[in-house]
Amino acid sequence: MWNIAVPWWELVVRSVVVYVFLLALLRVTGKRQVGQLAPFDLVLLLVLSNAVQNSMNAGDNSLVGGLISATTLVGLNMLLGVLTYRSKKLEAIIEGRPQVLIHNGKLFEDVMAKAKLTHHELDAALRQAACTCIEHVHAAILENNGSISVVPRQGGKPLVFAADAAGHPSNPPASSL
Repeated sequence: MWNIAVPWWELVVRSVVVYVFLLALLRVTGKRQVGQLAPFDLVLLLVLSNAVQNSMNAGDNSLVGGLISATTLVGLNMLLGVLTYRSKKLEAIIEGRPQVLIHNGKLFEDVMAKAKLTHHELDAALRQAACTCIEHVHAAILENNGSISVVPRQGGKPLVFAADAAGHPSNPPASSL
């Protein structure tokens, strides 16, 4: 239980490599995958974690080995949070930038295709913002977390409503009420 089968530093290196690999892999799959967890997405994440487990622990099932790996992953995640906070360029590389889907009633099909976002998912987000058609939208933005923020066209200050890509409602910001 307390004896580890490999050197502690090897567990740290393996954890860092797996973390960076998975971060890059999930970043490549796009915002849509991060923002909405359909049942198959959740299953993928669970199976993915099991698939990389042995590459992190080198077959070491000791308590200490698990604690070292977990500490490395949490520490790396905290470090990445600090680095992306301090560097907007690094933040853009790791988290991406929001993408405009609709601007002044004009739909950008190329952005939808790149994000692998269906019209059904966009329509659901628009319905959540009480917009019946694209022409009634001032802006619809695919956020970094996969949600879609919709700003309806209105005479005065627009109200901002948010829904995730599946159309699940989010609370509007208090400042827009």
